[in-house]
Amino acid sequence: MDPRNHMDPEQLDTLSRVFSDQLLACLDECARGRHGLFSAAISEGGEESWPEAARLRELAVALQSLFAQQEERNALCDEFLDLCSMHGEQHPGERKLARVFLERIERGEIGTPTQEERKPW
Repeated sequence: MDPRNHMDPEQLDTLSRVFSDQLLACLDECARGRHGLFSAAISEGGEESWPEAARLRELAVALQSLFAQQEERNALCDEFLDLCSMHGEQHPGERKLARVFLERIERGEIGTPTQEERKPW
């Protein structure tokens, strides 16, 4: 690893806490019905209707990259970005995703598989 890419672990912990605090606040708001946390909701004026959520997604991508440079992972960040990539008719709405994600965080289940692993046969 290039020493110029090394980040002080304390700085990484601080960024992780900032991300976690902002994520919890946004998840709570989303669980109460606000849309645009997991994907960009566009207002009638063509602007993103929830700029804090957009910044949270940007922070998650940057944080994931910083952890990768340190050859580490942040399960909360990884799972949030996975949820942001879910789209389609078969997936629950944002409100339900936010409630389930909050419950998993409260139970300390982040970083564990959300479904039982299926055998290939």
